[in-house]
Amino acid sequence: MFEKGGYFPPQGHKKRIDRYKENKLLFKGQHFEVFEKNQKLPSDTLYISANLAGLICKKSADFLFGEAPTFSAGREDDSPEQSKLDAWVRDNNLTMKLQQSATGNAFRGDSFFKIRWGQKWNGKVHEKFDPFRIIIEAQNPKYVFPEVSTGDASQIEAYHIAFPTVIAGSGDQDWVLNVESHYPNKIVYRKFEMRAFSAVAMDVDEWQIGDEIKSAYREVETGVPFPLVIHIPNYATDDDWEGIDDLTEHKPLFDELNRRLSAIAVILDKHADPAIAVPTGVLGEDEYGNPTFIVGRDKVFEVMGKDDVVPQYITWNGQLQSAFEELDRITELILTNAEIPSVALGKGDAGTSGSSGLAIKFRMNSLLAKINRKRQFYEKGLKELFMICQLVEDAKLGSKKGYDFFDVKIHFKDGLPQDDAELANIMNVRTGGKATISAKSALMRLDGLTEEQAEAELKRIEEEAEKENEKAEKMFANPSAFQTPLEDEEDTEEIDNEEVDGGDE
Repeated sequence: MFEKGGYFPPQGHKKRIDRYKENKLLFKGQHFEVFEKNQKLPSDTLYISANLAGLICKKSADFLFGEAPTFSAGREDDSPEQSKLDAWVRDNNLTMKLQQSATGNAFRGDSFFKIRWGQKWNGKVHEKFDPFRIIIEAQNPKYVFPEVSTGDASQIEAYHIAFPTVIAGSGDQDWVLNVESHYPNKIVYRKFEMRAFSAVAMDVDEWQIGDEIKSAYREVETGVPFPLVIHIPNYATDDDWEGIDDLTEHKPLFDELNRRLSAIAVILDKHADPAIAVPTGVLGEDEYGNPTFIVGRDKVFEVMGKDDVVPQYITWNGQLQSAFEELDRITELILTNAEIPSVALGKGDAGTSGSSGLAIKFRMNSLLAKINRKRQFYEKGLKELFMICQLVEDAKLGSKKGYDFFDVKIHFKDGLPQDDAELANIMNVRTGGKATISAKSALMRLDGLTEEQAEAELKRIEEEAEKENEKAEKMFANPSAFQTPLEDEEDTEEIDNEEVDGGDE
C-alpha cells in the first residue's frame, strides 16, 4: 500500500477521506464551505443554513451512549474478572470515548480503536503515577487504511495507521510518512520520505512517497493472534468494509433547505424598508413645478392620478407562504429519511402527559430501530476489544494477570426515561405480587448509594424500627404510663359530666 513513487493518501481511500472532511463541516454547521460551488446567490447575499446535520448525529449518539452501558464479566461484583473489566472501563474513560465515537461514526461512518500495553504518558510521568497497563485509544479514521481479504471485501486482515509529519524548516515541502501496520501476532513500523504534491487553500492534501528510511524499520511481536485495532462501522453492507454515515444521503436536501432559507431572507431584507407611493402634488415642488424628491434616498415617489391613488407601501410577498410550506416539507422529509420522529425533537405529538412509557416508546419506534442497528455493530466491536485486552495482558503478564478469561456481557440502555410506576406494575403482575428487588438494591438505585452506604442506612432503619416496636410493647403492657396529663384531665372531666347528668335525671 505504501511504496516509492506512490501517493498518500492511497488513491483507493482518497474519496473516503474527502467524505470525512465534508461531513465534519456539515456536522459543525459550516454548510457554505460544502455547498459553495452550487450557489448562484448574489455576492452580497448572506447564506443561511439550518444545522439539521448536527442534530441527526448528536441525537443518534445521545440515544446510543447518552446513558452509559453496563459491562459485566458474568461473575460476582468483587471477582477479579469484574474488577479488571471495571478498571479497563474506568482508566480509559471508555464511556466518554464511546459517546465521542458514536458522534464521529454518525458523520464519518467508521470508528477505530487501538489497544496497546504501555503508559498513558509514554514515560513522561514516573511509573509510580503512570503504571504500565492496557491503553485503549481512539484512532482518527482518516489515518487508518485497512487491508481486506482477497475473497471477502468486508473482512479486514490488517490495519495500516499512517500519518504525515512535516520536517521543520522545509517550508511545508518535505515530510515524513509514519506507518504502523498491525498484523496478527506482530506490528511493523516503517517511515518514508515524502514531498507535498497538491494543496487546497494552503493546506497540503496529497503527497508523493519517496525513499523508505531503512533505519526506522522494526517489528514488534505482540503474542496476540489478531491485529490490535478494532473497526466499528456506523452500519455496513456485506460487500464492503467501509461504514455508511448518516449524512451523505441527505446532502441534496440540506442544500435545498439552505437555499430556501437564504432566498426568504433576501426577500425580507429587500422589503424591510419599502418605498411608498403617494398621489401627485403631495410632495414639495421647486420653482419650476417639479417634485423635489429622490426615490432611492427618500423611499417615496408620486403617482399620476390624485383621486385614484391611495398612499401605500410598494411590497412584494415573493410567495412567502409557499416558501415556508416548502421549508416544512423539506424539513419533514429530512427527518423522515433520517428516522427521527417529531416526538424526539419536542415537536408535533410530543406531549407525554397521560402517556405511558410504552406509548412513548412506540412513537419513537423508527429512531429506536435505527439505534438498535448501530448497537449491534458496537456490541460486536466491544466484545472483540475486550477479548484482545485479555489476550494482551496474558501475553505480557501470563499467570500473573490474576484472572481467568471471560466473555463480556454488555447491557445497553435505550436512551428513553423509564416509567418506574409502569415497570413496577409489570413486575408485580409477572411475579404474582412477590418482591423483585432487595431493600439494599432499591436504596442504591433510588438514592445513588454505594453498597456500604446502603447497608448503613438499612441498619439505621432497623434500629429505628426496633425502638418503635419496644415502645409499642410497653404501651400495650401499661397504657396509663403513656397518657399525657392533658389526656387524664379530659377523662376526669368526662366522668364528672356523666355523674352530673345522672344526678339531674
